[in-house]
Amino acid sequence: MAVNLILLTMEIRQLTRAEEEVMLILWDKSKAFVRDILDAMPEPKPAYNTVSTIIRILEKKGFVGYNAYGKTHEYFPVVAKEEYRKFEMEQLIGNYFENSLSELVSFFVKDKKVDARELDEIMQIIARQKK
Repeated sequence: MAVNLILLTMEIRQLTRAEEEVMLILWDKSKAFVRDILDAMPEPKPAYNTVSTIIRILEKKGFVGYNAYGKTHEYFPVVAKEEYRKFEMEQLIGNYFENSLSELVSFFVKDKKVDARELDEIMQIIARQKK
């Protein structure tokens, strides 16, 4: 309940690539210590202090909360992955497709050579939404 309340009062901001990488790990794990996040990162791994700094930035931005156990902290996402995905898609559509979903779909159909099976799936989704 508290997380939802925070989402209503907080303005979501875009994440940097490094911040997003950390958030993807936290969303996957639900909660983690800095060492757990670092262990989940691909090679070449950043320094422990780098990950710790990114976490503190995410905390200041309102994306991450923590439970303190003495001097160590266990971090958890405060912003849900779905909420951030929605924000990112709205940004993408607004900035690159003139706020038009049909422009977005047209882009993928023309430039990404969407196959017939995927087009059928899209049409089924649209049909379900019309009902």
